Amino acid sequence: GLRVTVLLTSSLMVLGAGLRCVPVSDLEIRKKLIHGGQLLNGLAGPTVMNAAPFLSTTWFSPDERATATAIASLLNYLGAAGAFLVGPLVVPPPNGSAHLLLVSQSNTEHIKDRIEAVLYAEFGMVSLIFSAALAYFPSRPPFPPSVAAASQRLSYRRSFCRLLSNFRFLMIALAYAIPLGVFSGWSGVLDLILTPVHVSQVDAGWIGFWSIVGGCVVGIAMARFADFIRGMLKFILLLLLSGATLASTWFTLTCLTSVTHLPLTTATLYTSCILLGIFLNSSVPIFFELFVETVYPVPEGITCGVVTFLSNVFMGVLLFFLTFYHT
Repeated sequence: GLRVTVLLTSSLMVLGAGLRCVPVSDLEIRKKLIHGGQLLNGLAGPTVMNAAPFLSTTWFSPDERATATAIASLLNYLGAAGAFLVGPLVVPPPNGSAHLLLVSQSNTEHIKDRIEAVLYAEFGMVSLIFSAALAYFPSRPPFPPSVAAASQRLSYRRSFCRLLSNFRFLMIALAYAIPLGVFSGWSGVLDLILTPVHVSQVDAGWIGFWSIVGGCVVGIAMARFADFIRGMLKFILLLLLSGATLASTWFTLTCLTSVTHLPLTTATLYTSCILLGIFLNSSVPIFFELFVETVYPVPEGITCGVVTFLSNVFMGVLLFFLTFYHT
């Protein structure tokens, strides 16, 4: 049920955020605590990413489900949008440079203090969320809102067999996992990627912020449209992925200045990156609804869990190769 899952998830987040705040002077121990906290936070991630379709099916009628899924899933992305702003605005760049070796001792201490302030603030926020869920978070409504919410679902074993043998589901899952996984990893290190073209971490943060906010607005609008006109999910996804393809092509050609000789300006970088984020982020709730419809009566949590696992695999591959970026 939702209550037990959400309580377990938020408790892992509290513990993970708390480990990162332990004031230990030994840097090696501190590093291990931070890695442990990140691991616990990562274990909580799948619920946050996958619960939206299950939440909407449990609590909402069929003509409200796509909108509910969009709001529940995209509000998670708004948190990431806030992180794009909070990081650069609260923690100053080292001497206006990306090279830590050039930073003075006093500036290093100031940056350290600001990072710790962010970690304490995050610990406070997740503790507040855990307390709210503990006080009131019901597993289900008194009466099921639809036949789907009241129906019996397949077992875990049968569900995985059904998913892995459904070729249509696997094709849709790859269509979701490859672009969304790569984009999630890419946008997370956008300031590193844009450093060679002299884009500051603040500008990179604003690019990430507006791409996610725009994706949330467009995604909710598209989901509302899908609720009004049934059977349009594939058409909507084709439009969004076509727009993302054009935007990413524009960004790539703009950055290849030695080959294409296109002007590389802040405006072109902003526009191409933001459009790419809008098109891809707004496709998330549409994909989720398409997954649930394709493999029903497989439980929504299992379906979206498999898809999120695939997405994280592609994100991990990208980040693995980025570890060699400096060479």
